[in-house]
Amino acid sequence: MDFENLDKSDPIKRSAEKESSGELSPMDPPDAFSPPSLDEISYDEMNNVLKKFMDEHKICIKKLDALEDVLNKIKQERFSGQEKVRSVLADFFQFFDNNITRHNIKEEKLLLPLLRQRYVETGEHSKSQEQTTAVDMLEDDHIKFIQIAAITFTLFGLIPRLPDHSSRNVVLDLALEQGKTLIEQLRLHIFREDKVVFPFAQKNLTKDEFAEIETNMDRFSPA
Repeated sequence: MDFENLDKSDPIKRSAEKESSGELSPMDPPDAFSPPSLDEISYDEMNNVLKKFMDEHKICIKKLDALEDVLNKIKQERFSGQEKVRSVLADFFQFFDNNITRHNIKEEKLLLPLLRQRYVETGEHSKSQEQTTAVDMLEDDHIKFIQIAAITFTLFGLIPRLPDHSSRNVVLDLALEQGKTLIEQLRLHIFREDKVVFPFAQKNLTKDEFAEIETNMDRFSPA
């Protein structure tokens, strides 16, 4: 990754420009990794559409593990210039731009509108006039991921441009903090989808609806 020219080739900026920010959901989400008691549905019982989303989640988790290892290494050594470190950072942000963003758009275009309808029909929504559902929380997450990734990417790019060691350390700490936040929120988001949202989808979407989603999924695959 050429940190000297990040502002000219920032892939996250391109994604951020595609999204607009909004108010956070008023819903009270489940505690981290402790969803409400639900009937378990195994991976093998899931529709093929949901399996594809979950398979993409597994790839994302591996990328997050690699990123976390590198951030820990940077924190310990206070240096982000090693070739391997730069390679992992570059790989993750490219993956974010090409895979995570496309994954989220695919959910927003194909799956979430149907889920919002089902949540409303089954009464699983807020009592406000807007009838906020879990879908609103997921979509808010998607926007936050882009915002945090953009901040993290920009901060790492700023470090080599700073003139003194003290300033570089301050910005490095901020970059590490934002990177850790991104990792934690992505993991929690994936957990909630796999354990709460997708089981709901399996129970409440029809075979024809899943077939329609699957027909259109390839349109959002990375080139």
